[in-house]
Amino acid sequence: MRIGEKVPEFVAEAYQEGRFTKVNFSDYKGRWVVLFFYPLDFTFVCPTEIRGFGKKEQDFKKLNAVVLGASTDSKHSHKAWLERDLPEVKFPILADTTHEISRMFGVLKEDEGIDYRGTFIIDPEGIVRYLVISDLNVGRSVDETLRVLQALQSGELCPVEWEPGQKTLGKA
Repeated sequence: MRIGEKVPEFVAEAYQEGRFTKVNFSDYKGRWVVLFFYPLDFTFVCPTEIRGFGKKEQDFKKLNAVVLGASTDSKHSHKAWLERDLPEVKFPILADTTHEISRMFGVLKEDEGIDYRGTFIIDPEGIVRYLVISDLNVGRSVDETLRVLQALQSGELCPVEWEPGQKTLGKA
């Protein structure tokens, strides 16, 4: 996926709040989607990121955005890990065991069958508006993801270090 491309429909098994479910991307039409990929369950950096998105989930919801996590782990691995280490996480964690979604978004580390850290902000029409993909060992900033979502939603030109409430540079 690249900036400006429409995300094709996909369906994934997921774990969410004590149950297995199916996530259809089309169910989120009309809402912003923050989709983030992470390498593996039961690791060191990943729970810090997932917990970070969990703590800010209400902030994303206030902006008409849903948060979706994803990795190549199974739904059963997600369940065991989240129940043990991250019971506070409420958003769906996709189980991309076929690697189809990871390949679609260009985040699959093919030689290991795991995902790089990828963050995608997708607008209500399903268009990718922002993406960042980084190596395995550095966690992302949830606050920066939230800031970028707010900047995109402003419809304005937002300068460096712009924060909500600050002056923009006018219409895009």
